[in-house]
Amino acid sequence: MNRNENYPGISDAMAMILAGGKGQRLYPLTRWRAKPAIRFAASYRMVDFTLSNCVNSHLKRVHLLTQYAATSLHRHIQWGWASMFVGELGEFIDTVPPQKVFADRWYADTADAIYQNLFILQEERPALVFVLSGDHAYKMDYRPMLTTHLDRAAQLTIACLKLPREQCQQLGVVTTDESGRIIGFDEKPAVPQPVPDNADYSLASMGVYLWNSEDLARQVAQDATSGSSHDFGQDVVPRMIEQGLAVYAYDFRDPTTDQPGYWRDIGTLDSYWQSNMDLTTVLPEFNLYDHQWPIYTYYSQRPPAKTSSSQADALLKDCLVSAGCIISGAEAHRSLLSPGVRLEEEAQITESILMDDVRIGAGARLNRVIVDEGVTVPPGSTIGLDRDQDAKRFVVTDSGITVVPTGAVFD
Repeated sequence: MNRNENYPGISDAMAMILAGGKGQRLYPLTRWRAKPAIRFAASYRMVDFTLSNCVNSHLKRVHLLTQYAATSLHRHIQWGWASMFVGELGEFIDTVPPQKVFADRWYADTADAIYQNLFILQEERPALVFVLSGDHAYKMDYRPMLTTHLDRAAQLTIACLKLPREQCQQLGVVTTDESGRIIGFDEKPAVPQPVPDNADYSLASMGVYLWNSEDLARQVAQDATSGSSHDFGQDVVPRMIEQGLAVYAYDFRDPTTDQPGYWRDIGTLDSYWQSNMDLTTVLPEFNLYDHQWPIYTYYSQRPPAKTSSSQADALLKDCLVSAGCIISGAEAHRSLLSPGVRLEEEAQITESILMDDVRIGAGARLNRVIVDEGVTVPPGSTIGLDRDQDAKRFVVTDSGITVVPTGAVFD
C-alpha cells in the first residue's frame, strides 16, 4: 500500500530550507557556526527538527540553502542525513551555497535566497514548494497543510498558531477573515494585533510557507526588482495581501490533543536557554521520545554515558545526558549534557547547557550557564553566581544567563 495514498500531492512537492542565517542574537554561539548547526536538546542540531519533519512527512526532495559559517552544517548533513535519501527513487538532500547566478551578491534576505535559486525551480518544476526555516524546534506533519492548501486553491499558505502577545513582537502577526484568508500581516509589530476571541493572544506566522511553484517564482522575481528588503514577511506577503491574492493561514494543531502545536523560534540566548530547560521537566511539552515521530540526527561513535564515584557520589536529577558523557562524583540538576561532556569530582552544575566535549574541573560550580563546545572549565571555578564578575569575562544576558564561548580564557 502506498503510505502517501491519502496525501497524493506530496510527491509533487519540494522543500527549500533557509539555513544561512548568521543568528546575531545568539552570539557567541554563532561565532563559528550557522544558527541551524547549534546544539539543541543535548543530542541534536537545530536543523534536525525541520529535516525530521520533512522525512516523517515523506517530503524527500530537499534543498538546504546555506551561507554563513556553513562548514559544520555541511558536514552534519553529509554524515547524518545524506544516506536517508535514495537517489534512485528521486529523493535527495542538497546543500546549496549562494550561486550568484541571478544576482552578484550574497543572500539579502529570505525572498532573495529563493530568487537567487530560481534555476532550481526551473530545472525541477515542482508543483508545490515548502519554504521552511532551519532553526525552529517543532514537530509537524506537512501533508495535512498541503491538502488544505489544495482544497482552498490557495496561492500561498502560511502555518500559524496562537501565542501570547508579548511573544509576538519578533514574529509576523497575522489577521484572518472567517474563512482563514489572511487580510493583514504585520512583521515584528511593536503592538501585536490580538485575535478576536482573546485579547491576550495573537496569531503568529511560524515561518512555514507552502507555495504554488509558479506563484513563488513570480513573487520573488517581482520583489528582486523592487527597492524592498527582499524579505517574505516584511515585503512579499504584505504585497500579495494588498493585491488580493489567495493567501491563507493554516491552523497548526497537535493531532493527538487538537491543541495548538509546539513550536519555538530560538531567536535569542535567553529563549535558547529556556527552551532547553523546558525539556528537563518530567513531562515536557516537546516530546523527544515519540516513536511515531522520531527526531533524526548524526550520532558520532562514542561509548555509553557513565557515572562513577570515588570520594563523592555522582548525582543526576532532571538532566538530559548524551553518549560519551562521564560524571565522576559530580552533581547536575536540570542540565543538558551534550556528547563527550565530563564532570569531575564534586563539580556542581545547575540549570546549565554543556556543549560537546566540555570538561568541568573538580569542585567547579556553574549556575544558569551555557558552555560552548570544547571548553575546559578549570577546577574550583565559579560561573553564574556573581553576575558582575562574569560580565567582565563572558556574555551575560538580560535574564542573567552566562555564556562561555569556545576558546574562553580563564585567569
